[in-house]
Amino acid sequence: MQVVVTGGAGFIGSTLVDRLLADGHRVAVIDNLASGNLANLESARTGFGAALQFHELDVRDAALPELMATIAPEVVFHLAAQADVRVSVARPLFDAEVNVLGGLNVIESARLAGARKVVVASSGGTIYGEPAPEALPVDESHPQHPVSPYGVAKKVTDDYLFAFGVLHGLDHASMALANVYGPRQDPHGEAGVVAIFAGRLLAGDPCTVFGSGDQTRDFVFVDDVVDAFCRAAESGSGVYNIGTGVETSVNELYAAMAHAAGVSESAVHAEARVGELSRSSLNPGRAVAELGWAPRTSLADGSAAVLDWFRSRS
Repeated sequence: MQVVVTGGAGFIGSTLVDRLLADGHRVAVIDNLASGNLANLESARTGFGAALQFHELDVRDAALPELMATIAPEVVFHLAAQADVRVSVARPLFDAEVNVLGGLNVIESARLAGARKVVVASSGGTIYGEPAPEALPVDESHPQHPVSPYGVAKKVTDDYLFAFGVLHGLDHASMALANVYGPRQDPHGEAGVVAIFAGRLLAGDPCTVFGSGDQTRDFVFVDDVVDAFCRAAESGSGVYNIGTGVETSVNELYAAMAHAAGVSESAVHAEARVGELSRSSLNPGRAVAELGWAPRTSLADGSAAVLDWFRSRS
C-alpha cells in the first residue's frame, strides 16, 4: 500500500514510518523540517531504499495537492503540526495557520488524490478541556470544550474530517493521543516531561517540577501509539482515545526515572505554570473494542527505553 506521512521526520512520525516500512508499505514523507529531523529517518532510508520517499514541503503550501496527486496514496497519516500549547496561546493565528489551514490543505489534497482514508494525530489532553475528576479516565463521549487554541485547532480538524466524510465519503480516524513518550523525542521545545527528565538526569543536571508535582498525566509509549495508527488505517472510523487510562503524577514519574538513572537528588520545584491541567487520563476502551488495540508497554519499561536511547547518543 502507498501511504503518506506528514510530519514523518518527527518523533512519532518517524517511528510510524519505520513500522509502515517494516510492514511492507511504500511511504512518502512530507515534512518541512521545522521541528523534524532527517536523522530520524536515517535507518529507514538505509534499510528500505526506494520504498521511502522524502519531500520537504510545508503542509500549508499551495503545491501540496499536486504533490499528493503525484504520490496517489491510499492512506494519509497526518502528524505535521505546531505542537506546543504555549505557542498556540502566544501566537493563536500562527497556530491556526498551521493546524487548521494546514490540516485542511492535507485533507483536501488527500481527497483530490483519491485517498481512501485520512488518519490524524489529535490531542486527547486538550480537546476535552479540563474534565471533572469524576469523569476520568475520559471517554470519547465527553464534551469537547478545549481551552487552548491548540485544542480548538485539533477539534476543528476533527469537524472537517467528519464533514468530508459526509460530503465526499472520505473515511477518517482521529487519534486522540495521551502524553506520548519514547526514543527520538527531543528534550527541548514542546517535548514531553519523560524526555526532559531523561536528558537532564543523564547529564547530571537538576530536574524541575512545576507546582506540587501532584498533577497527573497518562503516559503512552510511542510504539503502542504507532500500532494504533496502523490498526486505524485498516478499520474503524471516528475519534479514538489512545492512552492507558492510568494516571501517574509528575512526582511519581521523577522518582521512578531518577531511580532507574541512579540519581538520588530530589527534583527542584518551581511555580506552577498557568493553565496547566491538574489531572489527565484517557479511557481507551473504544480503541480496544473496535481496533483490537491495547497499550502494551509499561511506564517502567518505556522510560527505561528512553534512558537507554539517550545513553546511546551521549
